[in-house]
Formats: sequence, C-alpha cells, structure tokens
Amino acid sequence: MNALSSTSPPRHVALLGYGGLLPFMGLALLIALSLDYRSLWAVALVSYGAVILSFVGALHWGFAMTLQDMRDEQRRERLVWSVIPALVAWVATLLPMPLGCLLLIAGFVVHFWQDRRLLQVVTLPAWYLPMRLRLTTVASVCLLLGAIIVAVHS
Repeated sequence: MNALSSTSPPRHVALLGYGGLLPFMGLALLIALSLDYRSLWAVALVSYGAVILSFVGALHWGFAMTLQDMRDEQRRERLVWSVIPALVAWVATLLPMPLGCLLLIAGFVVHFWQDRRLLQVVTLPAWYLPMRLRLTTVASVCLLLGAIIVAVHS
C-alpha cells in the first residue's frame, strides 16, 4: 500500500499524535476537579497549548524546506506562516487564562485552515488532514472547557 494514499497514519505517528492529547485532557480534568491547584493547572494548560501550537506551526517550516512541488511564492508563504503560531502562542501565555485559551483555540483553528490551504498545492499523506482535524478538535474542546471552568469559578 502506498504511504501517501493510506487513510490510517503509521502506528508510531498515531501514538505520538494522539498521545499528545493526554496532557490536554488531563489538565482540563484537573482544572475541573482540583480546587486547590486550579490556577496551577490552568497555567499548565495554556503553556502546553502554546507549546503544541508552536509545534504545529513549525510543521509548515519543515514542509517549506522539504517539499519539492511548491512554487517559490508558496514556499515563502509557508515559511512566514510557520512562525505566526508561535507568536500567537506567546501572546496567549501573557493573557488571563480564559482569554489565552480562546486565543489558542483560534490559533489551532486558523492553523487547520492553513493545513487545508497547503493541501491545495502539495501532496501529503491521506491521513494527515483527518488526523489534524481530530487533534485540533480535542485540543480546542479541552482548552474551551478549561477556560469556561476558570471563568465561572473566578
């Protein structure tokens, strides 16, 4: 089977990708259940979200450097885009937690849109976009739940 046409990611990719959701889910749960340490878990959730948003932005830097079927203009666009998620993530860490979470959610959603744009000009594995959608959805739901809980209890 061709790796590009497979709709299932390789096992190690799935384990790493979906395993990266565990801190999102665990921290959202801790925010809901741990009254004494809620502020610590809230900071941890925004910090982890910022790290992951920066990571997914860097994917586009890697694509721009390695994919051959891109025009120079498209390559420049990917390089410019690749640093924007890190800047958004950094600003999110400076905001009050609920606003930081909402900014991260916006960053993840816009990045998914950028992933869709990228797929209009290059070929990536068939599993890439569906997996990114699932990862974006779960991370965003966890960030939203964390933001709502902190906003309600402050």
